[in-house]
Amino acid sequence: MKKFLIIIVAVLAVLYGLWQLSSARSYQLFGELVHRVEIGDKVIALTFDDGPSKRYTDEVLTILAAEQVRATFFVTGKETKQNLAQARQLLAAGHQLGNHSYSHPRMLFMSRATVASEIEQTDAAIRAAGYQGDILFRPPYGKKLLMLPWYLAQQNRLTIMWDLEPETDPKFAKDAQAMADYVINNARPGSIVLLHVMYQSRQTSREALPLIIRGLKLQGYRFATVSELLTMRAQS
Repeated sequence: MKKFLIIIVAVLAVLYGLWQLSSARSYQLFGELVHRVEIGDKVIALTFDDGPSKRYTDEVLTILAAEQVRATFFVTGKETKQNLAQARQLLAAGHQLGNHSYSHPRMLFMSRATVASEIEQTDAAIRAAGYQGDILFRPPYGKKLLMLPWYLAQQNRLTIMWDLEPETDPKFAKDAQAMADYVINNARPGSIVLLHVMYQSRQTSREALPLIIRGLKLQGYRFATVSELLTMRAQS
């Protein structure tokens, strides 16, 4: 019985370790992962996951245009195909598109073929929208373990995570000002902020967005796409 319990505890410890590894913001087993860019200048990247959506793309673009901010949108392939006009709007406004998989699954125990399909279908949709630059990748739910980072490493592609994610704290879920204050108080040069703004359930995040931008501007920050941050790192 004692030996059996030891085995059970060991298995649970391994599973817990794998789960923690799959969720790590700053580490993966293969390839390069970026969760914040080490630069001296007070520059931050705003990033948005999911979408584009017919209903909320215009609203988000209006906020960003009013503040003269360029951002990075990690879009899904399925929604990009369904809302190609909105994806083109994002590009016309000067924003960057990144790959957030085709169907937004947890990409933990997929075969290489399935991983490739999720990523390549989304690349094709992003190219169909007219995007010309390198396509960065962000895993759905931030989950990655073995096959996904290995595939990306083979393709010499970066995994882009984040260092500020105010939406996950329940204290901020329904309080736009609290969400904004968290980002403003914890931002550092090269921070990558994650928000979700493309669905009806994300009204608080949309309300927080202009508060975040204005608060960071008051602290002397300016905004760039993720690729622009990476270029600054290479030049520093």
